[in-house]
Amino acid sequence: MNPVLEVASHFQYLGTPVSAVPCNVGHINSTYFITCDGENSVRYVLQKINTNVFKKPVEVVENMVAVCEHLKGKIAAEGGEVDRETISIIPTRDGKMYYATPDGDYWRTYQAIEGVVTYNLAESPEMFRSAASAFGRFFNRLSDFSPERLHVTIPNFHNTVSRFQDFKKAVEEDRLGRVKDAAEEIAFALAREDVCSFLMDGIADGRFKLGVTHNDTKLNNILIDKTSGRGICIIDMDTVMPGSLLFDFGDAIRFGASSALEDETDLSKVYVDLQMFEAYVDGFLSELRRSVSVDEIRAFPMAARVITFETGLRFLTDYLNGDVYFRISHPYHNLDRARNQFKLVADGEERYEELCKIVEKYI
Repeated sequence: MNPVLEVASHFQYLGTPVSAVPCNVGHINSTYFITCDGENSVRYVLQKINTNVFKKPVEVVENMVAVCEHLKGKIAAEGGEVDRETISIIPTRDGKMYYATPDGDYWRTYQAIEGVVTYNLAESPEMFRSAASAFGRFFNRLSDFSPERLHVTIPNFHNTVSRFQDFKKAVEEDRLGRVKDAAEEIAFALAREDVCSFLMDGIADGRFKLGVTHNDTKLNNILIDKTSGRGICIIDMDTVMPGSLLFDFGDAIRFGASSALEDETDLSKVYVDLQMFEAYVDGFLSELRRSVSVDEIRAFPMAARVITFETGLRFLTDYLNGDVYFRISHPYHNLDRARNQFKLVADGEERYEELCKIVEKYI
């Protein structure tokens, strides 16, 4: 039997798994679409959790289950479509929410949501505004969920100070002799150490609330209804953890308000799209206004700058360390990604006052 279908057979599917089609989107986990036989069967998404990244995969699944069950309750109370507006996790035949193979691999599965599409790049401000509204609803629905209930699946995930220390260590060790190929990018990063503490300092002194954060708010983590164009479901919850909503705002902007994909190598095409930035602010606050402070809104431009810089640091660090975290398609992929993110940082610095003026309109 196909080894993926053998894993699939351990879950409570409607019907017998008959095909497994790889999904090559995403940097971390291995994902398959499973089709079953039978008239009443549905498609499923089956994922092998990357245990090199997530050292405690059971805690990843426990976080996902807790958050999705809370969301289901909120969606039902609002009269929404429970099976379309959040993930429905499928248990194994012995009642667990994951399957562990004898070789130590961990798998989980959930029902596929049909009639939806994902995008890697927002095609219009209206699309990005809809995506922002979807994330705003996600945070609103979790505003009464205690972040203390969640495991920290990756320690210091958005602790930019810690990420900077990892970067400096990678430069000092230069395990693969790659420092020489990244001298310009290393200099760019070293000149911006002072921005690293902004978000963590705000959490520490109470200006920025601690809540439930998604921590991977890329546009392609929103399922968009094909008919209405509305963002309906947030997916990829492996990094749901306690944090500041500024983490998620910053990550959404660095991905969705960029004029290009994050591995675009023609840097003349990479800049902050002000229309997209404003569309996201508008859509995000339209759903979230009750749960966000003025201090947090005013921090939106800086959050975008910090998280974009942090992501560039992570790509650069991974390149220096031998590409052990992010999936790559060629030897310089992570270096290209770092250059792309740093170009976005530089452009955001030049447009910073314009970004602040946009934000002020929504306070």
